[in-house]
Amino acid sequence: MLSCSLRRVGAGLGAATATALAVVVATPLGGVAAPTATHTAAAGDAARWLAGEYADGILPGPFGGADWGLTIDGVLALAATGVDPSTRQSATAQIAANVRSYNSYDDWGIEGFTDGGATAKLLYAASAAGGDPTDFGGWDLRAETLSLVSGADTGHQHGRITSRTTEASGQDPSNTFDQSFAVLGLARSGGAPQETADFLVRQQCAAGGFRLYPDADGTPSPSCDAQGNATLDVDSTAMAVQALLASGADGADAAAQRGAQWLAAQQRADGSFGGSGPTSGANSNSTGLAGQALAAAGRDTEATRAAEALAALQLTTGNGGAAATDAGAIAYNTDALTEAVGAGITDNLRDQWRRATAQALLGLAQVPLGRIGLDPPPTGGPTPSSSASPTPTGSPTPTASPTPSTSPTPTDPPTVDPTPSASPSASPSETPSTPVATPTVSTSPVAGGPGRLPTTGVAIGGYVLTALLLVGGGAVLLLLGRRRAT
Repeated sequence: MLSCSLRRVGAGLGAATATALAVVVATPLGGVAAPTATHTAAAGDAARWLAGEYADGILPGPFGGADWGLTIDGVLALAATGVDPSTRQSATAQIAANVRSYNSYDDWGIEGFTDGGATAKLLYAASAAGGDPTDFGGWDLRAETLSLVSGADTGHQHGRITSRTTEASGQDPSNTFDQSFAVLGLARSGGAPQETADFLVRQQCAAGGFRLYPDADGTPSPSCDAQGNATLDVDSTAMAVQALLASGADGADAAAQRGAQWLAAQQRADGSFGGSGPTSGANSNSTGLAGQALAAAGRDTEATRAAEALAALQLTTGNGGAAATDAGAIAYNTDALTEAVGAGITDNLRDQWRRATAQALLGLAQVPLGRIGLDPPPTGGPTPSSSASPTPTGSPTPTASPTPSTSPTPTDPPTVDPTPSASPSASPSETPSTPVATPTVSTSPVAGGPGRLPTTGVAIGGYVLTALLLVGGGAVLLLLGRRRAT
């Protein structure tokens, strides 16, 4: 009788083992793959060149003076690669001391305006750089960002990051880039409210791509599909994919994967990407963002092809010609590379190289926006599982109040329709033409619990099955031991 029982247990255990092993083998291991050692080294070279462009913790704009949006982009690039911590810390301190120089028009004498996209980008940057987003240069950027999120009484605009405008400031310039930074910053600082992710998802058309502007024909449009003639944008889609993967919101992962699939379909034969409108030609800004998003979504083959296209635009001591002293910098496109090799990087074009390099190297490093400052910089080896939420490794940002003497002197007043200051360098310069309803503080509960971060590590389904198998085997051994004792 005992022998018969044991045979049945053994047969059952054998069947369970075979089934479990079959499922484990069939379960794909998801997550972000590490870039190749070559691409990791290229990202480091690009970051070192970019660090050398800083002066007193500031990257200048095309006409001199501090460009705070570009300075933030550079900080993110340095944090993603781990290059030059002292420059990153100095730049972060400068940004913290000049919050209102970036997210307002105070420096131009236009008071009362707060740029929602710039505020959201500051919130994300503070989190990614290891600062305190609730006390960054004396500003509670999380509370400020939440105060600019449209409330439930705004209908289909609910969840949208908006700007606090005045008659003198003109209309709200917020767009899909701004919304992505809002979701990223809120997710990194305590949790993104569900409605912020929902609004971002509504900017996705059925084809999978995202539009750049939530407004159409002078009116806030309910959704991408409702617009009818919406232009889908690679850059906006890349940002939205990464923001949704980081959000932890209901339905966000599925929307992100549809966006990644659309991105993959836009990739050109050489691995490059173009944006939309004036940036529709193949360029390193779009390729860097798209490659970073594809890596975040686990599309390793396409991400590697994008990295190869970016590496082909990078100056080295061997191919640099007249620009060999700027080895590491990444050109905006092939024409810019050819021109620099022949004549060097001239002063009037250096700004373009800074902007291109800051975003392009993210496609080489392949660290998702949702993980910058959380995961160790890539070294060319396997990426460890990041399903847990490690403590940021960046140095804390000084939280002293802004110092007036460190603010640059404005040279030109803003136009009536200012360019979205939180948008990337490669984004089209057009602005939305219609303001949205006055925002209210959003108080909806956070999906997935506070601080939920993207599941970018290895899928655990196989491990769960293995654990169950081990538990079952232990139970059988315990049964056998008790029978023998009897």
